[in-house]
Amino acid sequence: MKRLYLQIYLTLVAILVIATLSVGLMGRFAFDEARFEDMITVAGELAVNALPPPDAPRARQQEAIERLHEMLRIDLALHSKTGGPIAAAGRPLPPLDLEGPAPRLRGRRGTWLVPLSDGRYLVTSIPRGPWRPGPWALVALFAVAAAVAIGAYPLARRLTRRLERLREGVDQLGSGDLTARVKVEGKDEIAALAVSFNRSAGRIEELIRAHKMLLANASHELRTPLTRINMALGMSESGGDPHRGEQIKADIAELDQLIEEILLASRLDAVRPGRTEEIDLLALAAEEAARDGIAVEGTPVLVNGERTLLRRMIRNLIDNARRHGGDSTPTIAVGRMAGAAVMTVSDHGLGVPAQEREAIFQPFYRLAGSGESGRGSGLGLALVRQIARHHGGDVRCEAAQGDGKEGGKGDGRAGGKDVGSRFVVTLPVATSAPA
Repeated sequence: MKRLYLQIYLTLVAILVIATLSVGLMGRFAFDEARFEDMITVAGELAVNALPPPDAPRARQQEAIERLHEMLRIDLALHSKTGGPIAAAGRPLPPLDLEGPAPRLRGRRGTWLVPLSDGRYLVTSIPRGPWRPGPWALVALFAVAAAVAIGAYPLARRLTRRLERLREGVDQLGSGDLTARVKVEGKDEIAALAVSFNRSAGRIEELIRAHKMLLANASHELRTPLTRINMALGMSESGGDPHRGEQIKADIAELDQLIEEILLASRLDAVRPGRTEEIDLLALAAEEAARDGIAVEGTPVLVNGERTLLRRMIRNLIDNARRHGGDSTPTIAVGRMAGAAVMTVSDHGLGVPAQEREAIFQPFYRLAGSGESGRGSGLGLALVRQIARHHGGDVRCEAAQGDGKEGGKGDGRAGGKDVGSRFVVTLPVATSAPA
C-alpha cells in the first residue's frame, strides 16, 4: 500500500533536494574559493613575467600593477623583499608583516599573499566581497519556486478531489440515500477510507432493509393472534365456550413471546458481543433440555459467549423440534469436531425440503404449501442463526436420515416416510479449552 504520509514526506524531501541543488549550483558557479585560489596562483606566476624587474623605477611598476588590476578586476599591492610597498591599485590592502617564520597579512579577511620568484610579494583580494547575487539569481530562485509549485499542485489536487468526493458520499448517505457509494481510487489511506465507507453504507442499507422487512412481517404476524383475541372476547361476552379464556391467555403469551423475539433480533443487529464467559455447552444444553424431559448426549466442550443468548438459542431449537417433530422426542448431542464445538438437535417429523433449508432461517418464512393460514417459523430459527453468528459461529439445517427422494418430488422427504430434520450449530471453542 502506498502510504499517504510517505507520499507527502517524499514530496517534501524532493522539494528540499531541488532547493538545495539549486542553491548549491548557484553558489558553485557564483563563488568557488578553490578556483579563485588557483586563479590567484596563476596570476602570481603571470605577474612575474608581466611586472618589471625589481630594480625598475616605481612609476613603471605602478603602471604595470594598474594594468593587471584592469585586466583581472581585483585589488593588487606589490611589496619589496623587505615588505615595503612599491605599487598598489584598487582598494587599500592590509600591510605585510614579515616578522616570524613566514610572511603574513594583517587586517581584514579575504586577502591572499602570493610570493613571487624574484623575492617580491603580491597581495590581492576580491574587490566587492565574496559574492553578491545579481538579478539573474533572483530570476533563478523564482523559476525554482514556480517549478516546485507546479509539480506539487497535481498531487495536492488529486488528494483533495478524492476527499471532496468522499464528503459528497457522506452527505448523500446522511440525507437518506442508502445507495450512496464512493469510487475507490488509489491504494493509500484515502482509498482505504472509501472502502470502509462503502462497507459501512452497505451494512447500514442491509440493516435498514432487514428492519423494514421485520416490521412488515411482524405487523402481519401480529394480526393473527389479535384477531383471535378479538373473536374470543366477542364470544365470551355472548356466553360462548367457558374455556375460551385459556385460549385468550395462550394468544396473549404468543404475542408477548413474539414481541420479545422482535426486540432481541433488533438488539443483536445493533450491538456487538457483550460481556462473555466460558460456558460448558453440554451442561447448558442439558439444563435447558431437562425442562422438557429430554436427555442430552455428548462430551463437555467450553465456548465463550453470553449465557442468556446461548440458552435462548438452545430453547428455540428445542421448541422448533417439539413443534415440527410430531409425537417423537427430539435428540440432542454436543461434541467437538474440527476444532469447533458442535451441537445437533434432531427431530423425526416430515423434514424440510432441501431447497428451503436455508430460507427457513429468514424471519416469518412459511414453507411452500403451508398456505396463508399456516403458521410460519416466526423469529425462532432466525434468532438461532443470529445468536450463533453473534458468537462467531453458524447453524445449518440438514436431513436427519439423508435426502430421500423416493417420493418423486425431490423435496427432501423420503416417499411418505418421515426423515426428520437435524439442526447443526457450530461455535468457536474457548481459547483456554484443552485441545
